[in-house]
Amino acid sequence: MGADRQKRDRRTPARVVAYAACGAVLLAGCASMPDRGDLRDVESTPRQDTQVRVFAMPPRDDAPPSEIVQGFLEALTSDDPSFATARQYLTSSAAQSWQPELSTTVLADGPGAEAGRSGGRDGGDTSFTLTGTKVATVDAQQSYTPASGGYNQTVHLTRDKKTEQWRIDVLPQGVVMGKSDFQRNYMSVNKYYFASNTTSAASGQPMAVADPVYVRERVDPTTQMVRSLLSGPTSWLRPVVRSSFPTGTALRKGVSALAPDDQNKLTVPLNDKAAHIGRGKCAEMAAQLLFTIQSVTPTVQEVALRAGGRQLCSLGGDAAAGVATRGSEADPEYLYFIDGRHQLRRMPSGAGADGNAKADPVPGALGDGTKPLLSVAVARDEHSAAGVSLDGRSLYVTSTVASASLGDPVLTSTGRTEADRLTTPTWDAQGDLWIADRNPVAPRLLLLQKGGGKPVEVLTPRLDGRINAVRVAADGARIALVVDKDGKQSLLIGRIERAAGSGDQPSVSVQELRSATPELEEVTAVAWAGDSRLVVVGQESGGVEQVQYMQCDGSIPESGTLPGLTEVTSIAASENSDKPLFATSKDGLLWLPGGSGWRTLKETASTAFYPG
Repeated sequence: MGADRQKRDRRTPARVVAYAACGAVLLAGCASMPDRGDLRDVESTPRQDTQVRVFAMPPRDDAPPSEIVQGFLEALTSDDPSFATARQYLTSSAAQSWQPELSTTVLADGPGAEAGRSGGRDGGDTSFTLTGTKVATVDAQQSYTPASGGYNQTVHLTRDKKTEQWRIDVLPQGVVMGKSDFQRNYMSVNKYYFASNTTSAASGQPMAVADPVYVRERVDPTTQMVRSLLSGPTSWLRPVVRSSFPTGTALRKGVSALAPDDQNKLTVPLNDKAAHIGRGKCAEMAAQLLFTIQSVTPTVQEVALRAGGRQLCSLGGDAAAGVATRGSEADPEYLYFIDGRHQLRRMPSGAGADGNAKADPVPGALGDGTKPLLSVAVARDEHSAAGVSLDGRSLYVTSTVASASLGDPVLTSTGRTEADRLTTPTWDAQGDLWIADRNPVAPRLLLLQKGGGKPVEVLTPRLDGRINAVRVAADGARIALVVDKDGKQSLLIGRIERAAGSGDQPSVSVQELRSATPELEEVTAVAWAGDSRLVVVGQESGGVEQVQYMQCDGSIPESGTLPGLTEVTSIAASENSDKPLFATSKDGLLWLPGGSGWRTLKETASTAFYPG
């Protein structure tokens, strides 16, 4: 990610930086504000160590308007929990009406400020225009959305007649800051709900769906996440998930902070809305909480819920796995790839450490050379697979645990060329198979229930372009599509909605497609790499090919960029983040050990993938 401007000679910070270490708090000091001169851009703070906390400084007496505006903007980037210091730069009425939690606008650099004309005969008011280039917005639900275009907002100042101090009396709602300050202040975490219309094919349990949000990293993120979870899912995800918490459930009145005890157990006191729930419902609530809290604090091992003066239930990690299924918990046994003879092979998923991993043909028709293969997807239970013939025309589904004849294709494309026929298929955790037919005459996104039967045509309203790749999340609630439009290949994330249809076939649609890679012009490979994370291969306009992690909301994690490759044909990532990344390129089959570069394995492969 691009760094914000860091011209330290131009900075005039109005805040104190404190370092917490070994139980001591060390004040790094503060710099005085200039009392004359023009207002200059508020440069974003360079990325700091996570232990660094930045506290705002209040306005000094007789500070000029330029200093008030800059001090206020600096205060927005501090770790002040309620922006109390920032409010000191406002008039009393503006401080009461200003709602910083409504939105966060992220700019490429810190906001610039251009002085306007002073008003009135006595020069008792003036204004400044805040400017910049938008990168993203975070709304009141803490949901991140990439943004573009210019930022242009006005702040107005007035001189208090009694104190003769300048204060801001008109300002935009929300906060604004540069990208690097946003990265220092905020962190991406997942809260969890349950898919409304899908369950795990293996266990029948509800599927946990990650709902990524951004919270302030050093302002009690645990309590922030509990409140966010109780408030319900974000608007984009809400149509396809449910919460087990009764409507109106909130933290008990008077509870301001939550923290785990020395046994890594977090107790959450709730209001009386939750006082009369049953044991099964309580277990689901606790699972939602545990999954959510572990996204913030992985060391938490147990959560307990209290309401009505008693403990409702308690749930640990092992028990949570018996309540709900998370896609990332599926541990793939094998890595699969198509070798130089177009046959399906596999090797243990942890292989690669010595560069001499042994691969074997997959049992059944897809591994015995009966039908040369262009692409394959193995079901998440690794008991069956779907393969596309070398010409891209036919889709076959067969067993991977026993010898069986290939049988007739379950789907055939009539596209004129390989590029106009079937994409690589993909499975969700419900055992359903997804694939796109790229035939320009009748392009379709299709779903085959349990890998067979009459294909269900998936509606894709407002899809602008042709689908070139499909990757469905394990939870069955979200789907990643690589879409080609006018030669540009973009990654879009959609919400999967299911409803009763005619006969035995459901009505399935992909709604509210949104860009996950707004800066990339050419996406060539993608795979889900976590509950809300993907690994993407692509390049910016005029740039070089890069491999990076992306959040499904379009944000880039701090450690998003991975060692580069050239001419990548596929990327293999597991939703279990403990499994290594694999890729195929002109150099063959490669794997990425932690903390080093890509290494070549002694296997020839055109494409590699994990189950899913």
